Amino acid sequence: MADDTAATEETRANPRKVREGTVVSNSMDKTAVVAVTDRVRHPRYNKTVQRTNKLYVHDEANDLNVGDKVRIQETRPLSKLKRWRLVDVLERAR
Repeated sequence: MADDTAATEETRANPRKVREGTVVSNSMDKTAVVAVTDRVRHPRYNKTVQRTNKLYVHDEANDLNVGDKVRIQETRPLSKLKRWRLVDVLERAR
């Protein structure tokens, strides 16, 4: 059944967003805050600018630590601010 959901994720008209970022806070229960940095070109000056968004991520096992590099995926609203879920941990903090 997990294979069926993976197939529908890739073939749907508007697939769910996947982002990579760094955990900046884990003080909440089953929730972590992940900072995602995007590089965009400034429309007038053509210089690349870093834009950072903080996203609230559902962490069911409470195993994330500050500094971990993670991959997250968009999901249905889980609370007032939480709209992302943890896919996997790419690199643990030292």
